[in-house]
Amino acid sequence: MDFRSLRIVFMGTPDFAVASLDALVKAGCTIVGVVTAPDRPAGRGMQLQESAVKTYARAHQLPVLQPEKLRDPHFLEKLDALNPDLQVVVAFRMLPELVWNRPPMGTINVHGSLLPNYRGAAPINWAVINGEKETGVTTFKLQHAIDTGNILLQEKMPIGEEEDAGSVHDRMKILGAATLVKTIQALAAGTLQEIPQETLQENKPPLHHAPKIFTETCHINWFQPIDTIYNLIRGLAPYPGAFTLLEGKTLKIFASRKERVNPGSAPGQFETDQQSFLKFAAPDGYIFLEEIQLQGKKKMKIADFLRGYRFTTQSTRQ
Repeated sequence: MDFRSLRIVFMGTPDFAVASLDALVKAGCTIVGVVTAPDRPAGRGMQLQESAVKTYARAHQLPVLQPEKLRDPHFLEKLDALNPDLQVVVAFRMLPELVWNRPPMGTINVHGSLLPNYRGAAPINWAVINGEKETGVTTFKLQHAIDTGNILLQEKMPIGEEEDAGSVHDRMKILGAATLVKTIQALAAGTLQEIPQETLQENKPPLHHAPKIFTETCHINWFQPIDTIYNLIRGLAPYPGAFTLLEGKTLKIFASRKERVNPGSAPGQFETDQQSFLKFAAPDGYIFLEEIQLQGKKKMKIADFLRGYRFTTQSTRQ
């Protein structure tokens, strides 16, 4: 079967998903419909904003569905009317079985990790937070439990020592898009052998998980080793950002560097020359801040921040 003859419904919302949708369109796939999140109020004016996927779909004259509830009978009728052979899900919400089990070829998902590792909502963030040197993408068939379906294809990619979650995301969305196209081509040709994830877990270390990032995840504990703190900052940049307190105000840290020395200050205390550096002590060294955002201010480089900030103390315990 020619993969371009498959009728595909694409489901996704953010920019990460746009790369995959664009790759399918450029490969000549037949996209019969796009399902994305409803428009939501955003920004200072709280005006309705459409998703990145909707913007792309409208620009390419692709039919768009925006259900509030995926079990809505009217949405299901419209989905059936598209008569898809296959559904593709990239960075969307969890699907109920009556949606993912609808097409004859089922539903495939692109996930930002090498499953079964890093199942969950934030695989890119947690891979960087945990100091992984390698990650990748997985295409798999959806089934009942989240991120547990049979694997179709996997592609690996390195994580650089100084990379943050944002740069990994930007490279991964391209790799994920290419892997998705390969997956659909192989599915149409009948050359793919599904691999149950359980077979990849045998005789392996315990799995890492990738739960949603909450505020408490982002709060820096200066009593941890500098490698742990440095990786946390990388893994939460550019969003939502790791944070600490500076003279009673929330300080988000988006970029840093580490210095492994015997610190002259207690963990959580800061040192600065008020001109070129601001560093916080940890048990085994210092974290030098390079790009930050103080509560109520814009994001800026540390030198720009120090030019305009007046410290009330020379150091403070966090």
